[in-house]
Amino acid sequence: MNDVKYKRVILKLSGEALAGEKSSGLDQDTLLGIAEKVKLLHGLGIQVAIVVGGGNFWRGRSGEGMDRTTADHMGMLATVINALAMQDALERIQVPTRVQTAIEMRQIAEPYIRRRAIRHLEKGRVVIFASGIGNAYFSTDTTAALRAAEIEADIILMAKKVDGVYDCDPVKFKDAKKYDQLSYIDVINKGLGVMDATAASLCRDNKVPILVFDLKDPNNIIRAIKGEEIGTIVKED
Repeated sequence: MNDVKYKRVILKLSGEALAGEKSSGLDQDTLLGIAEKVKLLHGLGIQVAIVVGGGNFWRGRSGEGMDRTTADHMGMLATVINALAMQDALERIQVPTRVQTAIEMRQIAEPYIRRRAIRHLEKGRVVIFASGIGNAYFSTDTTAALRAAEIEADIILMAKKVDGVYDCDPVKFKDAKKYDQLSYIDVINKGLGVMDATAASLCRDNKVPILVFDLKDPNNIIRAIKGEEIGTIVKED
């Protein structure tokens, strides 16, 4: 534990990350692979909270012509499906887990209560936050930023399919430039797609750093928690 830089973290997972190579839905091998990486952190005594997206099942913009609030509520329910799947994967490998939802559904998960979430973390349980912040018009990136501030997380780990933040799509453009470090203002002004402006502003106001990194390499999550230079770090200038 002496060489660990961060003791309490938020791991932000997109819904697409849980689909693996599929275009939608859930991939069990991918779920278990992510669960194994979380177990590595848990084994080091790191307090881990997870925020999951729902894009593998539903995105608000998918409901063309639909009332925006209704579409966003459907997206929140999609995150609950992913949270329960992630909980199942973690508990299959003996990692104690709790799911907390911003929209109450007591039969399947706890309601989000900040003090209870912190207590779970202190007791060594992984906490998965689902259903966003419970309000329409806010993304799961904003959820990650808000929950990180509320539980006083040291950093947000944003797991991506690329090894950091680039000035353009590295898949389409071979000359894409990777950033090693960015400020919150850079993210907002340049529209780099790390997270939306509301989430970036919340992180800036509460001084929560964000590390964007590639989750595919199982060593990366350990390197990240030790503060090694991987991916792209977003923090104050």
